[in-house]
Amino acid sequence: MAVSVAELDRMPESRAAPLLSSCCGSTAWVTRMLQRRPFGTFEALATTSEIVWQELSPADWMEAFSHHPRIGAGDAPGWSAEEQSGVSLATDTVRADLAEINRQYEERFGYIYIVCATGKSAVELLALARARLANPPGVELAIAAMEQQSITRLRLEKLFR
Repeated sequence: MAVSVAELDRMPESRAAPLLSSCCGSTAWVTRMLQRRPFGTFEALATTSEIVWQELSPADWMEAFSHHPRIGAGDAPGWSAEEQSGVSLATDTVRADLAEINRQYEERFGYIYIVCATGKSAVELLALARARLANPPGVELAIAAMEQQSITRLRLEKLFR
């Protein structure tokens, strides 16, 4: 269901909030985006999204992360299923490896492995996760936040373009 930016600008918060929340699960991000309406254009919406995202705290980022299914878990709803479609062709071995890397990642960093999975195969997602496990926690949080920002941008494009 595509919605125009003009429609988003005019709709009541009770309708706009769930639309924005479908793009990013951070309550603070949604609230601040609602407060900054009207956007007028998609470019203004996307730019505001990036600015607001950078203003958020790590706790807000982690809240957004928590709204994602694990990569390769097979239970991804809606957009997540589409974004993770590269995993559907994975072998059982790669799926098992993804499950294990997800476990290791969560144990090390305290949140799920966040990656913009669109257009990536299961093997690519696995390799990225393995490489990112070596990152210091602060570096990895910044990378995960950038990945979430990319996911949000893609979802905004799907919804408002």
